[in-house]
Amino acid sequence: MYLVLIAWFYITLLMALAEATSPTGTVLGALVTLVLYGLLPMGIVGYILGTPARKRALRAKALAEQAAAQPPADGATPTSAEPDAGSHAPAATEGSAVAPVRKEP
Repeated sequence: MYLVLIAWFYITLLMALAEATSPTGTVLGALVTLVLYGLLPMGIVGYILGTPARKRALRAKALAEQAAAQPPADGATPTSAEPDAGSHAPAATEGSAVAPVRKEP
């Protein structure tokens, strides 16, 4: 991927140099050539060709976060000192040892 982008940049740089040094060319024309034929298309192509690598990196990051969030498989306690971030209560009541309080009839 990078070889194509380097070659593309080299060709557009030579095109811009030829435009700037030509007797009928201008430096402004060379800059427009460099940007419109070189930098803009290279940025778009580089972004499109880099999409699979970005997806792999995101997937690897998500898997690493998921593996870090799971408890150890051997039954040992986790070594981190992070508090419980769950939305459930830590424990339920132990049966109905205490009678509910009601008003007298």
